[in-house]
Amino acid sequence: MRASAFLYPWDVNGDPGAPARVAALGVAQVTLAAAYHSTRALTPRHPRHRVVTAGHAAVLYPPGAHWRDRDLRPYPAGDWAPGDAYGEAAEALAGAGLKVHTWVVLAHNSRLGAERPRTSVVNAYGDRYPWAPCIAQPAVRAYLVALAAEAAVRPGARGTELESLGWYGLAHLHAHDKTAGVALGEAGQYLMSLCFCPACRAGYAGRGLDPGELAAAVRAALEPLWRGAPGAWDGGAEGNGDGGGWAVVEELLGQSRAALTRAWRDETARSLQAAAVAAVRAAAPAGFQVLLHADPVSYHCGANAGVDPGHVLSVADGVVVPCTGGAGLLTPFAGRRRADTVLAANLTVVTGLGGRPRTLAHDAAHARALGATELRLYHAGLASDSDLAAVRDGLAEV
Repeated sequence: MRASAFLYPWDVNGDPGAPARVAALGVAQVTLAAAYHSTRALTPRHPRHRVVTAGHAAVLYPPGAHWRDRDLRPYPAGDWAPGDAYGEAAEALAGAGLKVHTWVVLAHNSRLGAERPRTSVVNAYGDRYPWAPCIAQPAVRAYLVALAAEAAVRPGARGTELESLGWYGLAHLHAHDKTAGVALGEAGQYLMSLCFCPACRAGYAGRGLDPGELAAAVRAALEPLWRGAPGAWDGGAEGNGDGGGWAVVEELLGQSRAALTRAWRDETARSLQAAAVAAVRAAAPAGFQVLLHADPVSYHCGANAGVDPGHVLSVADGVVVPCTGGAGLLTPFAGRRRADTVLAANLTVVTGLGGRPRTLAHDAAHARALGATELRLYHAGLASDSDLAAVRDGLAEV
């Protein structure tokens, strides 16, 4: 199975030994961040630093001049990735014999939400989620499509992986996050992620829903949860990938109302995904591979965007699927794949982040049995030396 390791440019730049060290893992490819959200990252082997703080979502290369007159445009990186940090790292990795694909984070941008609040998802209580641009807004959609085309097709890249190309909601790995005090479950996450910005209100109205009544219904459904009322509702099935939480959403909102909200959101995400992939293809050379980080349950939100498996595989060359907790999410995609479809199982190989590098061979075999054709390893730059040694052993066995 072809394997690719995720990296940031700052894992490579300034460390002459990094490209050879990554190649020695046994991977054929690197998925290198070209546009990324804010983060704080360890660099356990870098000769110049141990912690990198990326202060805001940014492109890790000089953005094109065509953005100059646009209201929504990408932010250049600060001193954590100066100049063409992506290009410098990509050249070094290619020099070690590695194929380089871009890693592009799209609808996840806290600085955009802070400086342009109108772009953000607004929940049923009127709270804005600055990390989550609303993908129903025409200006946001145009920005994301243009960003996808530019950030994906960097010089020398053989393909791209588009992350967060869909709805983002309440769940967010935010600094000092304090949102776990009430267990929301899948149903609660969906209700707290429904957007009520002007564009989404118009979308609900176009489906025959009164947006004010819908917001009131969402608040009423959530109220017993906030009170901690015994047996109020259990939040639905979690983590099984079969959409079991949807039955709870239907119970709380009513089947018709729930179905109409989901239809609006599914259609909005599908059309954005198709437009972004088309824009990348138009900008890319022949044979350029386009994958989406994806979850097969369309109402799920987050970095692995909820998608319709049949639709996304008719648009993109394949998907990257989270498999650290088990490979079950591959199954809905495997049933819709073509002979040339890429189904990449994304396995965390950093023990401190809940990964299992020492069972990589076993986990890869299980993923392959469920339809995986490739592996993605998160994350070669964050892993300890012992984790990387386990990865080398596991890939040799695979």
